Amino acid sequence: MADNNSVYLGIGRRKTAVARIRLTEGSGKVSINGKSKEDFFSHENFSRAALLPFATIEAKDKFDLSANVHGGGDSGQAGALAHGIARALLKFDGELRTPLKQAGHLTRDPRMKERKKAGQPGARKKFQFSKR
Repeated sequence: MADNNSVYLGIGRRKTAVARIRLTEGSGKVSINGKSKEDFFSHENFSRAALLPFATIEAKDKFDLSANVHGGGDSGQAGALAHGIARALLKFDGELRTPLKQAGHLTRDPRMKERKKAGQPGARKKFQFSKR
């Protein structure tokens, strides 16, 4: 643990989204790209998923969050925020590693969209085959 004016940084990634996180000890104020979490996310489930690491360590109102997110969609951005918050919390206190790891917040989700292949309508789908 460090003094009151410390800033804890974390970078989270998910799909093609990247989130840069700044955590400071405070009252629980959340700012994502200069907006509140209600204004930023289109649905409540995304904001809940993004702030899940705080719920895991029961520190919802102990930190002020300022985040810069770009790329991807709502789901990817929420996952990137959660990953970045977990990494920043780890810099705040190394003993939080075990609960964050067990909840799966420190693992970068490697799943990406598969590229479209030439001569096909999508990544896996093929055009209809006609023998004659």
